[in-house]
Amino acid sequence: MLEPESESVVEAVPDQSVAEEWVPEAVAEIVPEPPGPADPAPLGVDRTPTGVAEVDARLARLADADHLGTSGHLEVYEDVHQGLRDTLTALDRRPGPPPPPSPPTGPRPPSTA
Repeated sequence: MLEPESESVVEAVPDQSVAEEWVPEAVAEIVPEPPGPADPAPLGVDRTPTGVAEVDARLARLADADHLGTSGHLEVYEDVHQGLRDTLTALDRRPGPPPPPSPPTGPRPPSTA
């Protein structure tokens, strides 16, 4: 087995007191500060109108998330989701068109032909 020379090992490792004085300044120059959260940016997703004004208004609210940090998206998405549920539920409650008139069910008059 080869044994390392103790002198070369000692020379390769700087004196602890010198390293403590030198490291903080060097680290500040070499290691930049960690980046902060990215600024919000619009995703550029097009929203196609549905033709139902209430639904279109709810979907337009999604644009509010473009200007918020990620932590604010959940509130917007939940608000839009609940609004869409309410709007679609209201659409289901509206009365539809009247049914077509039913044919008379009484006895038929005798034909004269």
